Amino acid sequence: MSIPSFLKLVEIQTKVASVIPFLLGTAYTLYRFNSFDLKNFILMFISLIAFDMAVTATNNFYDYKNAKKTYGYNYEIHNVIVRSNLKEKTVLGVIFTLVLVAVICGFILFLNTNVFVLILGGISFVVGLTYSAGPIPISRTPLGETFSGIFMGFVIVFISVYIHIYDENIVKLIYNNGILDISIDIIEIIYIFLISLPAVNGIANIMLANNICDIEDDIENRRYTLPIHIGKENALKLFKVLYYAIYIDLIILVIIKILPIYSLFVLLTIMPVINNIQEFNKKQTKKDTFVLAVKNFVIINIVHVISLGIGAFS
Repeated sequence: MSIPSFLKLVEIQTKVASVIPFLLGTAYTLYRFNSFDLKNFILMFISLIAFDMAVTATNNFYDYKNAKKTYGYNYEIHNVIVRSNLKEKTVLGVIFTLVLVAVICGFILFLNTNVFVLILGGISFVVGLTYSAGPIPISRTPLGETFSGIFMGFVIVFISVYIHIYDENIVKLIYNNGILDISIDIIEIIYIFLISLPAVNGIANIMLANNICDIEDDIENRRYTLPIHIGKENALKLFKVLYYAIYIDLIILVIIKILPIYSLFVLLTIMPVINNIQEFNKKQTKKDTFVLAVKNFVIINIVHVISLGIGAFS
């Protein structure tokens, strides 16, 4: 397998959807807790990227294996396995290697922190693999947007915060004589969820845009996604509302002083985001306008990360 084919198989350009939440959690940790562990940062980054690539490769593999429609853009051009004439054994070997790297780095990360990282990581691995594989892959159901948004947008942010402050008792598990005690700082977890909402909604909208673009193909391939259940018009309305909720969330967090005043810089992204929403409303195709959802996610969250970074070092 050539390097270009590998990069296409794992859709390297989409890794921003995991890297940005990872950076967001790191920036928030620096701002709110003034804490950073370089070793844990590197281990999580490698595990995260390797597993994200494995999930994407698995998704492409099962799209190829389960396709009912074996012609058109999504099959002949978009799916690299067909376009590059890749062997199934080669693709499966790549997936296995990536998962192995992710597991090894994740296990070392657990040894450096505590069992809660192992539990969260294990749950994330299971969800990631069942997202594309299994008898009923999550990506083929109306829950794809919810799972991708929560696990990539919130769980990644949470873990990327937790690996730096695991000894500060945000979540604490103690097992003693058959009794498991769990201590949770609910307020801090709510704050982490709220600061991660731009990532949660942005990633959910990437999946939503993808499914809106693929409605006709998905019906033919028996993928009953959210836009098929609620209809294209309602899906487009949801696409817009999720973006607006991001700005309301950030304004509230600045007002209650969870985020620095610099986070209001994110409001500067409103006009380009609205323009992209309007363009997507006019035409919904994987080839022409799907990328607008990715652009919205990147511009909102990059400014969010930078603003937190400025707050951390000012």
